Amino acid sequence: MISKDGFGNIVALQSDSPLQVGRKHYLSLWNNEDPEGRLWVPDVPPSEVVLDVSKMTLLCDLESSLGCMFRPLPLLVRVIHKSRLRYYGKPDLNIYYPYQAYFEVADQSGTMSLVLWNELCPEWYQRLNVGTVLYLQNYTLKQSYQNRSRPHIDNHRMKSFHSVEICLNPRNPTAVLTVVPAKSVPPQWGLPEVSYQFAIRSELDSMASNSACDVIGLVTFVSRVERIKSKGNTGPEKYWTYRWVHAVDGTSNIPFILEIFASSQPEIFNGLYPMTYLVCTQMRKCQEQDSLPYLTSSCETQIFTTGYHKGQPYVSDPRVKSFIQWTKTLKDSVMLKKTAVGGHYCYPHAPIIFTQSVADGSAQVPLVAANDLKSEMEGLHYREHKRLAIQGQIMAVYYVTLPEETLSDQMVQSVVAESDPPSDQRMVEVTQTLINRETAPSSVQSSPSRRKRKQAKRVMKRCYITRARMQEKRESGHGLTEEERDSETEEVSSLEKRTDQTRASEQLGPPDIPQSEGATGERAVADCDRTSWESSSWPKQRQEVLEYLHPGGVYSESLSQRFRFDDKTLLLQQSNLHAARWTPEQTTDTLSPVTCKGYYKITILGINQQMAIDAAFVPVMSSGDPRSVGLTQDPHDNTLLSCLSAGFICPLADPLSQSEVALPEPEEILATAEELKDTHLVCILDLCHLGGENVEVIITKVYRMTDIALV
Repeated sequence: MISKDGFGNIVALQSDSPLQVGRKHYLSLWNNEDPEGRLWVPDVPPSEVVLDVSKMTLLCDLESSLGCMFRPLPLLVRVIHKSRLRYYGKPDLNIYYPYQAYFEVADQSGTMSLVLWNELCPEWYQRLNVGTVLYLQNYTLKQSYQNRSRPHIDNHRMKSFHSVEICLNPRNPTAVLTVVPAKSVPPQWGLPEVSYQFAIRSELDSMASNSACDVIGLVTFVSRVERIKSKGNTGPEKYWTYRWVHAVDGTSNIPFILEIFASSQPEIFNGLYPMTYLVCTQMRKCQEQDSLPYLTSSCETQIFTTGYHKGQPYVSDPRVKSFIQWTKTLKDSVMLKKTAVGGHYCYPHAPIIFTQSVADGSAQVPLVAANDLKSEMEGLHYREHKRLAIQGQIMAVYYVTLPEETLSDQMVQSVVAESDPPSDQRMVEVTQTLINRETAPSSVQSSPSRRKRKQAKRVMKRCYITRARMQEKRESGHGLTEEERDSETEEVSSLEKRTDQTRASEQLGPPDIPQSEGATGERAVADCDRTSWESSSWPKQRQEVLEYLHPGGVYSESLSQRFRFDDKTLLLQQSNLHAARWTPEQTTDTLSPVTCKGYYKITILGINQQMAIDAAFVPVMSSGDPRSVGLTQDPHDNTLLSCLSAGFICPLADPLSQSEVALPEPEEILATAEELKDTHLVCILDLCHLGGENVEVIITKVYRMTDIALV
């Protein structure tokens, strides 16, 4: 007999199912790894159970039981590792819930893999966590699948049985799982405790490549979420979602650089933001040429942040306790100035030397023909990221100043990092251990009444000759200067020639930049020669170009924003993927880009001289920019070519320093652009689809021919 509540739950689940016949569940909107819908049973505290443990078997005895006709005895095990979900559905596959999840379980005799199949995944996946004790009945045994990743469990110092794996099936036979409450687990059962191998940042450099470790740190930077196509996928196109995170632990001036893929924990993955404690397990060390090491997540990685630490086995680890003690010495006012959220970010940085194979032409970054760029851009899906290289010449450069209204008091505050009275407040978590208290992310809230800040840096000004100004001069009886008359004629001429409209409302720059024919925007810039450069051969070559691609330049999603607790919801909304469910849009007027007053629009002509493309160059200007971490900061002469090669303007400003650094103005950098004329280069481009018709094209590095090696 079904109760009223039970009947209501059934109706709710049925209403949450797809209408298409043969489909019983929804997939996550942007990947296949995240549980989606009310079908997935949430984690709930287990109820008290009474078990008969007199007749049980050990994991070490299961290898000899493979192939036997009799049903194996019950098992009593502890979960020590948990993998992300794997969806193996295909259009012609007649399985309602094609899911699979691997767990590593252990008893006193060793460890073995356990596989959760199909319908059991929605019912049990979120209820089986690291540290959970399970009493298993009606399981089956099969030969282990060897071609899969496995967690590193050397730190448990137990024997691993890899020839056999335990299968929990929804039928034939129906597996019976019982979760044993932690307080009901006596020491006499001899179940091993979960062990961790936390690494600190100061010892990461000396670790072997591909070695596994766990890390804990205070988050200082969280990138936007991006997607890449999964490698080797034979079915329908499948995408992985990932984001980059910086976290510090006090043992080094350099943060952990973490590449975190979706781990079937969508609430945690989408809720990452600065000033929280982050724990990542089973991370793998990666070391690329000319770059600092970084850690990437594995199939068995689990992530935990503020609000999710309570009850986790790692809270008693000595290195976790040491980290908590260090955080008690921090001040929010100082740490907040080191934070950032979102924006274009790609790691590792391009190597100093571009290496290409003579045998097959392969390179670290795929080298594509300029004619293929259009198809590459059109083939991008939402938030899909690609890094490509093209050969060509730089024909024109324009400096685009961001609208002055975006340079608000808050931006100046974040760029200059003026000295504030030190705050005596601390984060709530730094006064409590992870064992005793889990609370809101932070009690520190920005004051609603903000003091007006003094602008400590000179804002570059330009003289704009607008129609309104010309009309005002005529009405006041003052004649126009020769320069203004020429500019008026030039503006009218350019407006007549104007044929395309830019998406000004979606960009952070002015509608367009002055072209060689004249100004194409609503206002003509005086002293155009000071803010732009054009090769003398470009006007003629432009007439012969068959395809000229004009991406949108720099968007709000392209720039990292300074983190503030007041803007947390807005920043998360902007840096995450589009929500699967509708949420009201919020204004972005108060956000503060990190040290960015403008960018360079670079026109690249392909080596075949038939295709041209505009790309945005946003140089790193401050050590507070998250892109500066791991960047080779050898001094250079600040010519345009050296800035493009290095990726930054020298020297980098320190956001925490009270003294100003004299950085060259854009006019000074553009004055050196003549050396680009007739110079063949290899340009590294980052492409990312930001939604709608917006495709971001960022140039991150250029190589001279002398910087290319054939091997």
